[in-house]
Amino acid sequence: MNDSSWGAPAGSGRGGPDQGPAPAGPAHDRHQAAQTRPMPIVPDVPAGGFQDDHGRGAARPSGPLFRDETPHEHPQEPMSSPTPPPPPAPRQKKSAGRDLGAAIGVGVGLGAVIIASLFIWKPAFVGVVAVAVVVGLWELTSRLQERKAIKAPLVPLAVGGAAMVVAGYVRGPEGAWVAMALTALAVLVWRMTEPPEGYLKDVTAGVFAAFYVPFLATFVALLLTADDGPLRVLTFLILTVVSDTGAYAVGWRFGKHKLAPRISPGKTREGLVGAVTFAMAAGALCMQFMIDEGAWWQGLILGLAVAASATLGDLGESMIKRDLGIKDMGTLLPGHGGIMDRLDSLLPTAPVVWLLLALFVGTG
Repeated sequence: MNDSSWGAPAGSGRGGPDQGPAPAGPAHDRHQAAQTRPMPIVPDVPAGGFQDDHGRGAARPSGPLFRDETPHEHPQEPMSSPTPPPPPAPRQKKSAGRDLGAAIGVGVGLGAVIIASLFIWKPAFVGVVAVAVVVGLWELTSRLQERKAIKAPLVPLAVGGAAMVVAGYVRGPEGAWVAMALTALAVLVWRMTEPPEGYLKDVTAGVFAAFYVPFLATFVALLLTADDGPLRVLTFLILTVVSDTGAYAVGWRFGKHKLAPRISPGKTREGLVGAVTFAMAAGALCMQFMIDEGAWWQGLILGLAVAASATLGDLGESMIKRDLGIKDMGTLLPGHGGIMDRLDSLLPTAPVVWLLLALFVGTG
């Protein structure tokens, strides 16, 4: 046997290669037999296997080399396919929160009715205002009864509210005040026909509703009594709508800092800046080109006041709705909510515009 991968080289003894061959005999054979151990059976070397020190192929033993060795078992862990990372969440676009198409359609329709009645026949526009007041009172009293069990009497409020608007147009501010007083008295008397439990809260809510809706709306009729009344009312409507639109557009695009998060989380300071900017620009144009004897600088003041009153009016109704636990006052106008959801910024703005126009150019 010429090659010796595991044993000593053939023809050499224990003393090294310079010594002679070991003596043959039984004693030496027995000694060598005691010093040797059986060689393991090495399997054939597959193609491309391991190589020994002489560059020849050698198989890698798959079992223990000697019998007294215990193989070290390495249990193979089951391979699990890596869990792919979850796909990134799609970036959500800002939403207006309402059906924009329906809101635009309803807005255009209401605008057409208002403009037609305003410039064709003034009493028709007064009738439109009276109808809006009655519907607004119905929405407000219905929500009060549903959410707070407050029974503000609707009949005297509706009759007195419509009469208040007509009296303001026919008799001026004095007629409006008289109608307001009579409406409050009618609420007190009407409620007496029911049991006394809850009387105080019911009549308080009734008087509040009479002031909040029809009395403030009376100033729109007062604007109409001037010689250029239709243009004054149109200026009032344009400035309020432009203020709301500027607040919405700028706040939706750039709004980051909340204006009053506990009252109306959707309103931002950036939106307020947009409302003021848009309203002041529109006010300067309206006063310069639409109002007799008006000046552009008066329009800047008027626009600033309208932006402030419209924002406060919007926040005021948001406070009421938050207390009632509702989102909208009604569902009559698709994309807008109810009538009261459109009157929220108009009602407190009407007396502000009437007062400033009276100071700037008079009431004639």
